[in-house]
Amino acid sequence: MSGLVICGCAGSGQEPEVIPEVSVETVPDGEVAGLCRMFNLPLTDYGQEHEVIRKNENLASILQSRGVDYQQVYSLTQKARGVFDLRKLKAGNPYTLLYAPGAPEPSYFIYEENYRTHVCFSLTDSLWVARAEIPIEIQEKFVDITISSSLWQDLEEAGYNPLVANGLSEVFAWTVDFFGLQKGDTFRASYQAYMLKGKEVEAGPILAASFIRAGRTQNAFRYLQDSVPGYWDQDGVNLQRAFLKAPLKFSRISSGFSYARRHPITRIVRPHTGTDYAAPAGTPVMSIGEGKVIERTYTRAGGNTVRIKHNSVYTTAYLHLSRFASGLTVGKHVAQGETIGYVGSTGSSTGPHLDFRVWRNGKPINPLTMESPPADPIHASDIKSFKEHIAPYRRGLEPECYKRIALQIISLAGVRFN
Repeated sequence: MSGLVICGCAGSGQEPEVIPEVSVETVPDGEVAGLCRMFNLPLTDYGQEHEVIRKNENLASILQSRGVDYQQVYSLTQKARGVFDLRKLKAGNPYTLLYAPGAPEPSYFIYEENYRTHVCFSLTDSLWVARAEIPIEIQEKFVDITISSSLWQDLEEAGYNPLVANGLSEVFAWTVDFFGLQKGDTFRASYQAYMLKGKEVEAGPILAASFIRAGRTQNAFRYLQDSVPGYWDQDGVNLQRAFLKAPLKFSRISSGFSYARRHPITRIVRPHTGTDYAAPAGTPVMSIGEGKVIERTYTRAGGNTVRIKHNSVYTTAYLHLSRFASGLTVGKHVAQGETIGYVGSTGSSTGPHLDFRVWRNGKPINPLTMESPPADPIHASDIKSFKEHIAPYRRGLEPECYKRIALQIISLAGVRFN
């Protein structure tokens, strides 16, 4: 048995919970019929047992407690190799046991790895293990939101999927300061919604979006150029810049660039040539642009620090990290948006935050006001195709047209439009 115990979810060494008496139903339902079709199981009136993985449980303990002998369980663990790692059974994840009519032991054990993926273990004469995914339906949805508190909260309160905020932050990462959103700022967007059984389970890529502030509009359109997706404005100007606007997502600025700031610990007034972003410990910190790591060190003042040289002009530094990203070494080339460490409070620090600094030609500059040149525009040979592609999205982003479409879609979904 010792070889089977490690195949379960990790436990703390405590005694496993007592499994209650099995309550078996004999009426098939739509969910079980769907699982049968997914794995090509015979459609019959199975007895059903629906449970969740409990703390310290593993496949062996679950099946043996239902009367399956040790040798059969062991053979099944061998069949699972290359299909599913049994050590990744997670406490709290649901599973279903199907009993053939009149059978005292289960015929199938079906584990729900996530909302979409299931793993079936066949305990019939022909032992096998298979993995399958429920097909995802893709729908195009719209959001139209005006900031009153925060992008995430406003989306959620309006009945939209708040995860759309992540997509918008990536689209406008180079042109919109998400730490400085103001009341009255408006986002409109068309995006792909991934639907499972009529429910939106994930927000896919943004297809088109606009950001409006004080009557000025910044549009963004998704387009494949050289088989690589990117975002351009209506004139084909690339919205991606040489640098991201910020090295981490959804935080707040706790201290700005200053040549005369009183240090919170020493109380001495001295320059603070960087920007402090307050964020929870462990928040990933990204390189704002591609470049070469020239320093990975610990200092008494800055704690764990990473310094990156991007080109002959710009250098950036990231201070007070709790730890460095795995594999980060001096001399490594990092990509824009690559995680280089995690927010912490090492060195001279009063709490978890990132001290972010930028130098231009060796002189410190304010990260919040620096400019960055645009990346490559749409190729001249692609401009006609690009214009044709964005035309319907561009019309859809117009306020009146957009609101009419959004009203229709939200009405169908039963969500009130504000």
